[in-house]
Amino acid sequence: MRRVQYSSIGGPEVLEVVEVENPHPGPGEVRVRVRAAGLNPLDTKLFRGAPTASGTKPALPSGNGHDFACDIDELGEGVTQWQLGDAVYGQVPSRAQADFVIVAADQLSLKPADLPYEVAGSLSIAGRTAFNSVSSLNLGPDDTVFVSAAAGGVGALAAQLALRTGAKVIGSASAANHDFLRSLGVVPVAYGDGLTAALTDAHITAALDNHGRESVDAALAAGAPAGRVNSIADYTAAEKYGTTAVGGRAFDREGLDEVAKLIAAGDVQFPIESVFALEAVGEAYARLLGSHGPGKIVLALD
Repeated sequence: MRRVQYSSIGGPEVLEVVEVENPHPGPGEVRVRVRAAGLNPLDTKLFRGAPTASGTKPALPSGNGHDFACDIDELGEGVTQWQLGDAVYGQVPSRAQADFVIVAADQLSLKPADLPYEVAGSLSIAGRTAFNSVSSLNLGPDDTVFVSAAAGGVGALAAQLALRTGAKVIGSASAANHDFLRSLGVVPVAYGDGLTAALTDAHITAALDNHGRESVDAALAAGAPAGRVNSIADYTAAEKYGTTAVGGRAFDREGLDEVAKLIAAGDVQFPIESVFALEAVGEAYARLLGSHGPGKIVLALD
């Protein structure tokens, strides 16, 4: 089978497609045939040398990618909740960008029939993170919430989920993405020196940060209580300011399934910005790291 891997630390140029032996599932596992694999900023941090969530760096050579959508191809011993051919989606650590992936049977979600593989294959990390972070703030109609990086994969979902609570949403993004935010019902604001003043004028009561310390500082300076500022981009802010850092590490199938159903029904937008072949993985990550429009970038595996 084909698999994306890297044998040295660096930019997208270190990613290569190699051929390896086909894997087979053990007890409680399934083998899936990957149809689409979404790109995430987390992937770029790892192949550029950042430590994993456990504080260690990937052993080289390492596979790449986390999100995928697929069809179940082989069942391990004891697996009864799935059938061959079931369309599912999920994530695995640094192994998703391959023709076949082994995954624990209880870590998969059923793909809604109306959800394209490219969308489902980009959803797990962003969907879990957005759902968990929005849920952590208990938003309601009396809230005005600031969402930073609101045109990104997590940010756009978080902004829309926040809107569904009845809250007013102020979202930061580059000027080129302001029309996209308006189309979602989000009030756009620009990054930079005027951000704190804009948030102060909006009387924000909470913030969902997907950008980093600059956005956390602006939200706090504008009057948002520290306990209602959640950052997935600056975990050290929790130690310094008493903010929260609820993200997507916990696997909440119910929450993720809810997000998937909303997207499939057209109630929440989750655009795909571009699709690349597996062999163009380096080009795909160069686009992710550069300037691109709103929406996810995804690899399609034939």
